[in-house]
Formats: sequence, structure tokens, C-alpha cells
Amino acid sequence: MKPTYRLDSRPVADPRAVVVGDHYRITVLTEGLVRLEHSPDGRFEDRASTFAINRALPVPEFTVHDRGDHLEVVTSRFRLTYDKGPFTTSGLSLAVGGGVSSYHSVWRYGTEPTDLGGTARTLDEADGAIPLEPGVASRTGYAVIDDSTSFCFDDEGWVAPRPPGRQDLYVFAYGHDYPEAVRALYAVSGPTPVLPRWALGNWWSRYYAYTADEYLALMTRFRAEGLPFSVAVIDMDWHVVDVDPVHGSGWTGYTWNRDLFPDPESLLAWLHEQGLRVTLNVHPADGVRSYEDAYPAMAAALGLDPSSGEPISFDVTDREFLTAYFEVLHRDLEAQGVDFWWLDWQSGPHSRVAGIDPLWMLNHFHYLDNARGGRRALTFSRYAGPGSHRYPVGFSGDTVISWASLAFQPHFTATASNIGYGWWSHDIGGHFFGTKDDELATRWLQLGTFSPLLRLHSGSNEFTTKEPWSFEPEAAAVMTAFLRLRHRLVPYLHAMNHRAAAGTPLVLPMYHGWPEVEQAYRVPNQYLFGTELMVAAITEPADRRTRLGRVAAWLPPGTWVDLLTDLVYDGDREIHLHRDLTAVPVLAPAGAIVPLDGAEIPGNDPVNPEHLEVLVVVGADGAFTLVEDDGSRDGTTSRTRLAFDQASGTFTVTPPDGPTDHLPATRAWTVTFPAVGDGSPSVTIDGSAAVAEVRHEGTRLRVRVDDVPVAAPLTVSLGAEPRVSPNDVHGRLFALLDRAQIEYELKSRVLEAATRDRPLALRAAEVMALELEPALASAVAEVLLAQAG
Repeated sequence: MKPTYRLDSRPVADPRAVVVGDHYRITVLTEGLVRLEHSPDGRFEDRASTFAINRALPVPEFTVHDRGDHLEVVTSRFRLTYDKGPFTTSGLSLAVGGGVSSYHSVWRYGTEPTDLGGTARTLDEADGAIPLEPGVASRTGYAVIDDSTSFCFDDEGWVAPRPPGRQDLYVFAYGHDYPEAVRALYAVSGPTPVLPRWALGNWWSRYYAYTADEYLALMTRFRAEGLPFSVAVIDMDWHVVDVDPVHGSGWTGYTWNRDLFPDPESLLAWLHEQGLRVTLNVHPADGVRSYEDAYPAMAAALGLDPSSGEPISFDVTDREFLTAYFEVLHRDLEAQGVDFWWLDWQSGPHSRVAGIDPLWMLNHFHYLDNARGGRRALTFSRYAGPGSHRYPVGFSGDTVISWASLAFQPHFTATASNIGYGWWSHDIGGHFFGTKDDELATRWLQLGTFSPLLRLHSGSNEFTTKEPWSFEPEAAAVMTAFLRLRHRLVPYLHAMNHRAAAGTPLVLPMYHGWPEVEQAYRVPNQYLFGTELMVAAITEPADRRTRLGRVAAWLPPGTWVDLLTDLVYDGDREIHLHRDLTAVPVLAPAGAIVPLDGAEIPGNDPVNPEHLEVLVVVGADGAFTLVEDDGSRDGTTSRTRLAFDQASGTFTVTPPDGPTDHLPATRAWTVTFPAVGDGSPSVTIDGSAAVAEVRHEGTRLRVRVDDVPVAAPLTVSLGAEPRVSPNDVHGRLFALLDRAQIEYELKSRVLEAATRDRPLALRAAEVMALELEPALASAVAEVLLAQAG
């Protein structure tokens, strides 16, 4: 194999971490991760596998006690007991330490751990929840990855199945320290790569037979409407699909349909000029047929007679075929302007070699091939099992258009992080079936904005369109705002992109942050979105009378500010959050710092911006590291520390650490304080007083400073101990009641009861006495009781 396709791995463990017998081998990989092997022939696997590529880890502290008829291996996190024989329920067990109940925290071989779920290969045709494959996070404190049947990589990077009959288990014993369990997974399985920055913007995708002129006109209108997109996805109709039945179906293809795309090079060049990257859809299962433009070259590369017209079978286990697959089928198309490939493999896990999954092979080799020349690589394909996080991004399949599908996606996305799979791309808005529903489409796009990737997608039905202008004006305006917001979020997302490569996925279930709090396990639609944000997705239709969507949430202790509405909450409680169609709950704690692109209408290519807006939530100290780079895999990276000191009320931008060639020489900074309605801030640049534009916009205070040299420190000071403003309960309740489709007299009674000059407890009691219908009572209570006083 070419060096390009050689996996960077260190598969042989330090001998000091190994306890070995005639037919068993125990490798203590970390204090909470142990590898258990049993081999009837006494030989053990030291090659890298699809899951485990780095076993040469620092040796943790552990002790071994040989009791004659059994072994005990003890670390700070577990006690392993083994009778030295074939693995059995009675002979192999592991007790987890760390405060988990001993009754439930003993793993025995052959028992199924009750874990918190990982992810699944696909959501194809799923209409709601589906079973999940295991992850490494479990309330019982242990989880197991069975690596016995995965295939392996040799020193040249090629693949081979394992000998049968051997067992190879990885037992994770991290108790409720879920983040550390995921980091242990990355330690042995390799890190998640840094995505190209442009992948974090909006993707346009549709299964539709566009002509080149139609596609150009669509992208031109997007730009005119101020709708940014960074990736153009062209589905399978880019290639010839109407083929003679003698060749089979037209799903597989590598020849441009010149009736639709007479000059593909010019179209792809134009898309690049507009700041978009391009991916083409491929279904490779049917191989290469004689009508393909590349058939003669493929036949010649494989030593076949092109005049025979015999189809060339797809065989990803054949080295020669795989080499020609890239060098002949794909290389010319890439030279025309294709940036990466959408691998739409739907033909099962079997190949000509038992144990080798074609999806794994495609993901692995496509990703390595795309990394040629020092690029940040990308592929786009379905999940193939533990270790798939090394090949981002994931395509979750053809989703049914329904509220049930939407309701499952927040949970599905968050639990994927339990197996380290942090970069799912869903069909936002759904692919097929279902009914036209503007509210559903809007809520789905809002979820996409706060998902790992946002890819609008729809099927070939002429009515299942996702262009915002195809919906009613209210929905269209909200969609437009959120598509712009997604691109504005890229500075934050790219910092989280680097954080993910260091071991913490972007989206996490709530229980990763609060594993001992029962309420954190009861909010499947709520998740952590990076270090600063907590999102509660609305995935059910609005109540007909209040016209508000609702989501059950849990607010951790502390003060929380919704960054889309500036509503302030006291935490440490369960709550129902309500929003009209213009918003979803996006909450930030006191001390949060969120950098955004300062452009109100960002461009397609989300480059390092010349204007940054930073949202700063007062009330506690906070810090954030803004990570920016030159876009290459091994190039330059700078880190700019943003910090807020609550005692002095000062926000500080520290000069970047690292090279700055990829940054603008000067920048504009807008520092925005949500839920801070007044103040007279002072500003310094490099220690000297500076002129700033100060604006009071409703519940926000904005301070803009232009022409700040990249190497100069910037400070914006509000004065000592600034606080968020109390909620305008009267104004917010009036807006809620004014919108509600209820009796006018009832509106007045509710407003009077909730806002009269009396203690909060009495006002709440009077509202309760009105015996409002549940949806209205819940919405009123949220606003009235958001803060304790």
C-alpha cells in the first residue's frame, strides 16, 4: 500500500502493562481500561484493529496478586478477578471502584452491561427512536467493547481478518466519570481529527436532478437572500442514472450527466469562487460498467481487456482494485473540483473476505486518501462501529419527515458521544414521507443550528423543498435568521472543533456534566453544546392556545441566561421552557463567553473574521480560548484568551499565543452583555483609553471597538460586580398573553394576578387559583418564577 494509506498507529502495548499466561493475556491500558484476551492456541493479537490502534500507552499503577487458582489485578479504579481459564461468568469478573454501588458495579463475563447507549449505523427509514449500539458510559460504572471479530491492519496499512476462536475484550471501568471513559476510548482508538473550518457552516443538499443552470441560479439566490452556505452537496443525479437494464441499475456511476451538467469544471470552479466546497454522492456497490467514461482506464489498470465489456466488480478487499478505485475513478473528478466524497453505502456489512465490512474500508481509505498533501481531510458516510470517530463526518441516513424523527435526534446525537462519535450530520428537515409542516421544518432547522453539522436536505419529491422562501413568511424569516446564526457561531464551533480533537465532543448528554444528579438523566432533548452553552431542543408542536412550543428541561445550579431571549433563570430545578417559533432555549451560565462572527450576514466561506462579537454573561468569572488556524492539517494555530473578571467587571482580550499570519492585522471587537440593560463602560487598547461605540439595545449592552491591532490587549470594563438585570416580568407576560388565543378577560386577570405589588409567593398562588389550562399555566409560571424574587 502507498504510505498515504498507512495508519498511524502504535498497537503493541508496553510489556510492563501485560500479565500473560498460556492462554490468556491481560493488558492494563489505563487505570480504568483493561484489555482481556483468551486464545486457545496461545497466540495473541498485536496488530492494530479497527477499534484499537494505540495500545502503547503510559503504564498505569497496578498490582497483580497470584492466588494460585486465580489472579487479581488491581488499579485505583477496578479490581479484576480471573481464574486463568476460558472466560466464564463465574471465572472472570471486575469490580468498579469510585463510589458506584458495589451491588450493581460488578461486571461478570457474559452479562450485558446496562449502558447509556452509543449510536447506530444509520437512521435510514427510522420514524422515531431506534435501538442504540453500546457506548462506554454506564450508570453501573462499567462498559465493554468486544473487539474479537473486527479486522486488523498490517504494517503496510492493509487489512486482514482475525483468526477465529480468540476473544478480545476492552472493559471500561470509570464509574460515573463519563468524560474520562471517552478520553480513554480516544487514547486507545485514536483522536477525533480536527474538521476543516468550512465544514462547520451550512450545507445544502437535495436528492434532485438539478441542471447546472438551476444549481447556479439557486446558489445565486441564496447569496441574494443573505443565506450563507459553505458546502454544496450534489446528490447522485450528477452522474448518468438512466442506463440500459443490461448493466443493472443506475445507482452507481462515475460519469457526468452532460445533459444536466454540460461543463462540470466550470460549475465547480464557480462554486469555489462563491466560497463553497463541493461533495458528490457515490453508491459504489455496483462497480464499474462498460458505459462509464473511466471504464477503459479502469480495465487497463486491472489488466483486463476493455473490449470485453465485462463489468468490473466492486471489491474493496482487492488492493489493485482499491488503488485503481482512487487513482482512476476519483482522481480526475477531484481535479475538476470535487473536494470530498459522500459515500452512500447501503449494501450491508459483508465483502468477499469474511469479517471485513465494506463500509469500514470505504470510510478508512477515503479519509486517508482525502488527507493527501497536508489537507484537513473529510469524508461523509455512515457509522461503521467503534473507532469510526477517526473518519468524520457521519451521514445518519434517509430520515422520515415527522415529529417523531425530530424528537429522537437530540438524544441520538448526544449519546453518540458515549462512543466518541461527535460529528453526526443529519438530514435536517427530513428526507422523505411525512407532510408539509412549516413549524416542524423550522424546529428541525433550529436543532440543526445547534448540532455538530447543519445540512439541509430533502428528497426528490418536487414539494419536499427546504429553501426558506418555500415556507410561510414567519417560518422563512426564522429559518433565515438561524442559517445566518449558524455561520456566526463558527468562531465558537471551531474552538470546540479543536477541543473535540483533544478529547471532548461538541455535544454531550447532560449527565456528563452532572453524573450524580438524577434529573440530568431525565432530559433527553437537552444537551451541552461546547463549554459555554446548554440547549433544550423543542421537538413537539406548539400548543394551539398559547402558540408556544415546550420542552422539559433541568437547570443546573447557578444563574442561567437564554442568549436568544435574555430571559434570566435561577437554576437547580426542573422546568418546562416555552418558546414561540422565533427561538429555542439556548442557555449560558454566569461567566460564559461566546465568540461569534461579527457580520450580521456572514459570507459563504467562514474564514477567520475581521469583526468578532463576544457575548459575555456577567455574574461570575469566565474564560474562553479562541482557536484560529491557517486551515491546513499541520499548519499554524493561534490561541487568544478571552476572560471576564467579575470583581472588577472587566473583559480582556489577550494578544494571541502563536503565529498570527492567518489573522487580520486589525480587528473590530463588539463585546455584548446579555441581560445587562445599562452601564457606562470604559475601554482600553494596549493600556491606553480608547474610543468605543456604546449602544443600549433593549436588554443588552453593546460596546464596539474598531481597528484593534491583533497584538494589542483590549479591555472593556463595566465597573465592580456587575449583575444581570431582573426580568421584565410584566412586559414578558404581556407579550405571552397578547399572543395567546384565549379569552380577553382571562388575559387581564392573569396579568393582574401575576404582576401586582405583592410578594412572589402570593402572586404565584393567585395565578394557581385561576385554574388555568395546563399549557397556559406552565408558560405563565416559567416567566413568573424564572427568578426567585
